[in-house]
Amino acid sequence: MSKKKQPDDSFESALEELEKLVASMEEGDLPLEHALEQFERGIQLTRHCQKALREAEQKVQILTEKADQVEIADFDPDT
Repeated sequence: MSKKKQPDDSFESALEELEKLVASMEEGDLPLEHALEQFERGIQLTRHCQKALREAEQKVQILTEKADQVEIADFDPDT
């Protein structure tokens, strides 16, 4: 049984690979079996990117909520 290739941890590298796959598939020169393999890989990469975006969105939301709880005071250089 073959082991599936896992996406790189980096969002950017996964997105870059996905863009290359899409371009390759859009050319339409691939044999059906290879096109299906690339489609499957594309789905893996898409899910990886979606997960990374959800996690980033959650971090932004948490940081925004924390920023709303912080009291802003005037700067006093003597303290």
